[in-house]
Amino acid sequence: MAAQPTLALARELIARRSITPEDAGCQALLAARLAPLGFRCESLVVNGVTNLWARRGEARPLVCFAGHVDVVPPGPLDDWQSDPFFATERDGFLYGRGAADMKSSIAAFVTASEAYLAGHPSSSGSIALLITSDEEGPSVDGTVRVVERLKAAGERIDYCVVGEPSSVDALGDMMKNGRRGTLSGTLTVRGVQGHVAYPHLARNPIHSIGPALAELAAAHWDDGNADFPPTTWQCSNIHAGTGAGNVIPGTLELLFNFRYSTASTRESLATRFESILKRHALDYSLVWTGHKPGRLVDVATASVREVTGRTPVLSTVGGTSDGRFIADICDEIVELGPVNSTIHKLNECVAIADLEPLALIYRRMLEKLLS
Repeated sequence: MAAQPTLALARELIARRSITPEDAGCQALLAARLAPLGFRCESLVVNGVTNLWARRGEARPLVCFAGHVDVVPPGPLDDWQSDPFFATERDGFLYGRGAADMKSSIAAFVTASEAYLAGHPSSSGSIALLITSDEEGPSVDGTVRVVERLKAAGERIDYCVVGEPSSVDALGDMMKNGRRGTLSGTLTVRGVQGHVAYPHLARNPIHSIGPALAELAAAHWDDGNADFPPTTWQCSNIHAGTGAGNVIPGTLELLFNFRYSTASTRESLATRFESILKRHALDYSLVWTGHKPGRLVDVATASVREVTGRTPVLSTVGGTSDGRFIADICDEIVELGPVNSTIHKLNECVAIADLEPLALIYRRMLEKLLS
């Protein structure tokens, strides 16, 4: 029988009774596998929650695999056909709590990294794993704490793959490319170009946008709700001028993005945004660009197609995930993992035939993103 390293590691993880917020030794097991590959493994324990940040390399781009080893309680043990914390193979499936959500994905993260590095020992870029034991719980001292540390150190992630079970009927038939809505735009503010010594003959768009920009940055867009954090607005890029120090620019270009909750709509945000611009009497043009999936979505789609023959549907349905925290330091995130039909249920399971292909999908993504 061909080697099945992902299955073997998934079995080891399932055997650890890591009911949230317990880690039960899962992260020590992962660190023991990653350290020989050159990963620098750092453990962050906060209020009984264990987090692992493991990174190999310092160069960009940084590709991060993110997930959780904590699981929900199994419920009545007598209602399970087998011990939920003893991985059981039956009828082509691997049974156990966390089999689908999401210990199989984490096993695939590790085996994909091992296989990739065996073939690319001098790989450009960096690989990281961000693992927590506080995703199924309140999510207060888990991934968000690691992100805070990374942000304080000025670190950013270029691409992040969250191993949540995103598939519906077959491996790779769906992946999540966002949870909150995203709405982007390009604002051009028009002024009148002129010499800095003669400002009365010109109109500086940098000066013009100042009060409006302050109001936009301070605006309270909504309160969010039980499922989504409040809507945020960020200016991501601003440019004006010719490069000369004695020329008042004639135009200013500002790129921005909303990440919005279900308490707002694209239409309501666009209306409020323009009302602020008009209140400050700006001479402007505005192009709403919506969501651009980015390179990660293209790479994930191509990798799934190569391994399974399927083209995944892009979706934002479902509950929250730790991707909402990682988005603070990463612009491109996808959730891609096994079939989710049994998550949080009795007799949770994953198809054994999906485990090595899942690892291969992750490996192909590394090959494409770090080549």
